[in-house]
Amino acid sequence: MTKVTPFLMFNDQLEAAMAFYTSTFPDSEIKNVARTGKDGPITSAEFVIGGQSFMGYNAGGPYFTFSEGFSLFVDCEDQEEVDEYWDKLVKAGATKTNCGWITDQFGITWQIVPRRFMELISDKNPKKVQAVMEAMMTMVKLDVAALERAFDDA
Repeated sequence: MTKVTPFLMFNDQLEAAMAFYTSTFPDSEIKNVARTGKDGPITSAEFVIGGQSFMGYNAGGPYFTFSEGFSLFVDCEDQEEVDEYWDKLVKAGATKTNCGWITDQFGITWQIVPRRFMELISDKNPKKVQAVMEAMMTMVKLDVAALERAFDDA
């Protein structure tokens, strides 16, 4: 386990969330689970999503909810990978927000971001960076071709 690990509090959906996440993202696995009784529901677990370790706890109750103040950033190689994760999340019941953000059926917010976007906003020309940022702000799912057009036109 790493020194610092995100700890997610679920009301009663930990098992379903782990199953969805580990089937959606490569380099994912469920490492340990603790159950109430031999065959009871999972109370806590250690799992990995895309190489990142997480701890989870069931029975967080209504006192603990997720917000966009915490999100998971998915570094996508290209538009195809953006589309793949976006479509999997939408198909499972996620709510699209804006700027490449999407909130899954468990309440976790994800940023589905093409690597090219990060390259474009790292340019030394502030006018080009501003154009890319302005284009991104109009999008729901990020579109690499449109971001590159904004960059080139600036």
